Amino acid sequence: MREERIDWPNGARIALSIVVNVEEGSEASILRGDRGPEPVDELGIHVKAPIRNYGNESNYLYGIKAGAPRIAALLQRYGVKASWTVAAMSLENHPEIARTIAELGHEPVSHGWRWVHQFKMDEEQERAFIRKAVASIESTVGVRPYGWLSRYLHTDNTRRLLIEEGFTYHMDDYSGDVPFWDRDTVPGRPIAIVPYQLDTNDMKMWTDPAMTPTQWLEYARNSFDQLVREGDAGNPKMMSLGLHLRIIGRPGRIWALEEFLRHVTACKGVWIATRREIAEHLARVEPA
Repeated sequence: MREERIDWPNGARIALSIVVNVEEGSEASILRGDRGPEPVDELGIHVKAPIRNYGNESNYLYGIKAGAPRIAALLQRYGVKASWTVAAMSLENHPEIARTIAELGHEPVSHGWRWVHQFKMDEEQERAFIRKAVASIESTVGVRPYGWLSRYLHTDNTRRLLIEEGFTYHMDDYSGDVPFWDRDTVPGRPIAIVPYQLDTNDMKMWTDPAMTPTQWLEYARNSFDQLVREGDAGNPKMMSLGLHLRIIGRPGRIWALEEFLRHVTACKGVWIATRREIAEHLARVEPA
């Protein structure tokens, strides 16, 4: 069976995409007109009543106040570029994060206008949601986003709307380890699909509390090493590492990210790239 592969710049053995999710500041809250508090909680407490969950709100705020500076400092120290999948409202509420992205020269990717599910939206609502996100991110960061990541679920219209609104790649795909083209959604107007990966995501330390930072690091490092071996064998791939301010930004977890960055930056033949750079490279080596 033929393996997926792609040739990376300068003969790199692997492309590595660091993704920093910024959801804090736009999560569900009755203060924002939602029916209840944010259900995603490190404690696993899902409060359905229309009340404020002050504990969880402060846990999200921790990501802004303490987690973000730690992550940004590490990325800068190791000279690593990242794609920041940002909920637009989060940057409006916390413009210091937008300034950090701009100052580091990293890429903003749209994670929606807010960190909410869009799968119940009709076409008009979803188009407005996308346009509002683009305008907001362009205003706070200074550049518009060209990639999109939904809050996991999206609609049958999403990809077509992204194409119509000027997006060049889409992340809502988990089907492989190399980017590829969607030429079918809008014939004559292909969009690059840059797959994401959930298994290496630090969210595993919330959804599976039994996973320790040590285990997460071992899994991420093993994934990287396996893909490097495949690259050496003539089948180069890409790896995604998904991070969250409120998760990996904790003192007891941030060391694991540093160990991972130390490992990958010491390895030769690694192309650490933004997702837009990966999509643009696909267009060069395999024109749509």
